[in-house]
Amino acid sequence: MGLTEWAYSLSGAMLSEPLPRRWAHSLGVAKRARSLSPILGDDAELLEAAAVLHDVGYSPAIATTGFHPLDGARFLRGQEGADERVVRLVAHHSCALLEAEERGLRAELEGEFELERPDLVDALLFCDMTTTPDGTPTTPAERLDEIVKRYGPDTIVGRFIQRASPEIYAASKRVEIRLAPVSTGD
Repeated sequence: MGLTEWAYSLSGAMLSEPLPRRWAHSLGVAKRARSLSPILGDDAELLEAAAVLHDVGYSPAIATTGFHPLDGARFLRGQEGADERVVRLVAHHSCALLEAEERGLRAELEGEFELERPDLVDALLFCDMTTTPDGTPTTPAERLDEIVKRYGPDTIVGRFIQRASPEIYAASKRVEIRLAPVSTGD
């Protein structure tokens, strides 16, 4: 079984029944990741696997800290066939260090999982922040607004996402710049 087949199978087993909306989001993020393959080269499969697994830590079967990037990465680290780079991308997806800081878990996250290459971190953040909770495409601005409204501006997630917004916009812009020559045929 290839990396992406393994990732879809595992993510589906963990999310599809207990959290169907989260599963739909994960499938949408993976679809977005596939659309980035022209700029990812040999890392296209890696990013798609990380994309479909990025929210696996929400699964009630494995959620222990309540911080899904850490719970998901810890779970994946223990799975046979897990690629260490996928684990690192899941651990650090979408500015996770800032949310970890809000939760008092930054030292744990940093201590257990190294950062992956910045261009891949940007790509996964872009895919997550341009996909709605139902798995359809959106803009980073609409996604950020949706997250703040869903969680509330004064919650841990609301505070974190507002702090992370400059980096989310910057990472999205970096990915869009890399995509521009591909989409225009240059």
